[in-house]
Amino acid sequence: MKTIETTEQFQVAISSGKPAIIKFYTTWCPDCMRLNMFIDDIVRDYGQYDWFEIDRDQFPELGEKYQVLGIPSLLVFRNGEKIAHLHSADAKTPEEVRAFLQSLPE
Repeated sequence: MKTIETTEQFQVAISSGKPAIIKFYTTWCPDCMRLNMFIDDIVRDYGQYDWFEIDRDQFPELGEKYQVLGIPSLLVFRNGEKIAHLHSADAKTPEEVRAFLQSLPE
């Protein structure tokens, strides 16, 4: 998973024709730490997506713009548009994350 460190990198990441998944997290979030314990296996299994992570505390304007009200959240973008959003309440287990990814349009 690549780390996004600038708004320019964010714009490039979401603008591709290939779907990009952006994980919004913070360093102090216990649920983010739990997600990190299992996300690498999921990233390997879902290589058809480009995977990125961004610290919501460093980019509050992006969190607000894309309605990231809880963390962690997984947002899926294609061609600059948000096409799906897994909210923090539903991102607690590997099974929930996998079910979300399986529900995405091809």
